[in-house]
Amino acid sequence: MGKKNFITILGLGNILLADEGFGVHFIRWFLKRYRLPEGVEAVDGGTLGYALLDRIGNCQHLIVVDVIKLDDAPGSMYRFTREELELNMPPPTSAHEVLFPDVICKADLIGEAPDDVIFLCIVPEDYGNTCLEMTATIRERFPRMEQLLLQELSLHGIAPERLDDA
Repeated sequence: MGKKNFITILGLGNILLADEGFGVHFIRWFLKRYRLPEGVEAVDGGTLGYALLDRIGNCQHLIVVDVIKLDDAPGSMYRFTREELELNMPPPTSAHEVLFPDVICKADLIGEAPDDVIFLCIVPEDYGNTCLEMTATIRERFPRMEQLLLQELSLHGIAPERLDDA
């Protein structure tokens, strides 16, 4: 394995299932607004599961943006460390939620896990209905997730460059 990225930002979700695609939609939106410095990468991880193993093993720090199905108001946001998420993980509700923790476990087994993993999660409003559009409630939360992500990056001394036309 070559030189690792310092940070990988991974957007997860299925864009065919309304708000479930939040992580993917958010990463695409964020990349239109910011230029990331060398060593920082943002990835549309979709529902790739084990296919993400190389991406996960190729970074020191991993930030995952995803939905989390909890009994809370739609649009509520959470920040979890890997350890906190493992202790409080709700029952699996989609294919990528079943596989993603397994991907990190596999990365551990082969000695390629990131030094730390942070999850930035949002509670969806419409979860699982076939629809390419997110609800307005969730789409309107992009700026708040942007703040959370920028705060997380700043903890590592990273300040992405804001693009002029964003």
